[in-house]
Amino acid sequence: MRKVGLLGGMSWASTITYYRHINRDVQRRAGGMCSAPLIIESFNFCDLSRLEKPEQWEMAADKLGNAAQRLEKAGATALLICANSMHRVADDIASQISIPLIHIADCVGQKMQEDNIRKAAIIGTRNVMTESFYRRRLVSHGVNLMTPNMVRVTEIDRIIYDELMQGNVNRDSQRTMKTFLTDIAKEDIEAIVLGSTELEMLVNTQANVLPIYDSTKIHADAAVDWILTAD
Repeated sequence: MRKVGLLGGMSWASTITYYRHINRDVQRRAGGMCSAPLIIESFNFCDLSRLEKPEQWEMAADKLGNAAQRLEKAGATALLICANSMHRVADDIASQISIPLIHIADCVGQKMQEDNIRKAAIIGTRNVMTESFYRRRLVSHGVNLMTPNMVRVTEIDRIIYDELMQGNVNRDSQRTMKTFLTDIAKEDIEAIVLGSTELEMLVNTQANVLPIYDSTKIHADAAVDWILTAD
């Protein structure tokens, strides 16, 4: 098996999900007592949350880039950033290493392209829903995206940062998300992208009118494919 490096701790709650998904699927596909060879560099998210200013993002790119280099030196053959929002600096990180960076939005876009999805909506943190770094990757795979509703953007961003990233699942927020998903399903779209690695804590991806593309699970699946593919 090939070893994969994970840039985690953004948040710790979603990094647990990555570890669980990857190891369960490796065991299911390889059988027996098999588990995934992983190296995890887990950050103190206090240093990386709520970034707004250009210099803050430059600092994040430096921190993640240095960590990525350490993972490569430790034997990782590919790298995952375990957070949708931190893919804002994915190109900067990729430029600092010689191993592949498996981009979460490309994994989602390729899956949607395979399923012939042409119109979708994204829910996630504010920067994922509104900025071009994530949206343009999906568009490059032939997916047209719904314009974000700013009322929903503000509330979903709050739920993710103030609740889910701290490991808290609130029943009122579950009801709010269900209402949002019902409203989105009334639009002229074919699917919804969970563009936050924490949202699967709150959203039942199997119990909705529209197909839901869980970015965390899709990203983890790509890691498993890499791990189990021979050199």
